[in-house]
Amino acid sequence: MLRRSLWATLVTFIAGALVPSIPVEAGPDPAAFINNLACQLQVVARNTSVEERQAGFRELLHEDFDVPSLGRFVLGRLSQIMTAQEQQEFLGLFENYVVATYSDRLSEYFGNGAAPRVIGSRLDLDGVIVSSEFYGGSWPSTAGAIRVDWRLTRHDGMYKISDVIIDGLSMAVNGRAELEGVAERNGWQPRAILAVMRQETASALLR
Repeated sequence: MLRRSLWATLVTFIAGALVPSIPVEAGPDPAAFINNLACQLQVVARNTSVEERQAGFRELLHEDFDVPSLGRFVLGRLSQIMTAQEQQEFLGLFENYVVATYSDRLSEYFGNGAAPRVIGSRLDLDGVIVSSEFYGGSWPSTAGAIRVDWRLTRHDGMYKISDVIIDGLSMAVNGRAELEGVAERNGWQPRAILAVMRQETASALLR
């Protein structure tokens, strides 16, 4: 079974990668892209309806987060043993799992007033990395602050989030490692791997 702790961590911190519903153009100040995230997430979090939260988050994912690339990266070498149809199913399950898990955690996490604070940025091979600190406590205390880096790449003149790095740990890399663990425990059988994904996604949707 997929370890819920890792996927929950991935989804929770993807929160910081979301941006306004109107995409921000890739300009000289990528920090502005991240600085807009808190109010947008709080708007979605205020929806009392589970369906509305999920719909709002899915819309933001499609507009501002490179979910297909992240899903393909997480899939990794499993793409060599899956048919095109099986890969497509995996990508759909991956997105649904992210949406279902995150929309449930959105209210509790951002409802406590947590927000990222941009502290710098640097050029990356494919774009730029924006560094921030994430506070779970009262502002502006730095107690318990977590370093979160957002990897931004350009797509058609706009920024997209391609990875979230927490205290030096890439969530994309961890996601791939976890999925490969699932594959090893299931004999690298695509049908068995997808069955685990279906079960995890169904469980997330029911929570």
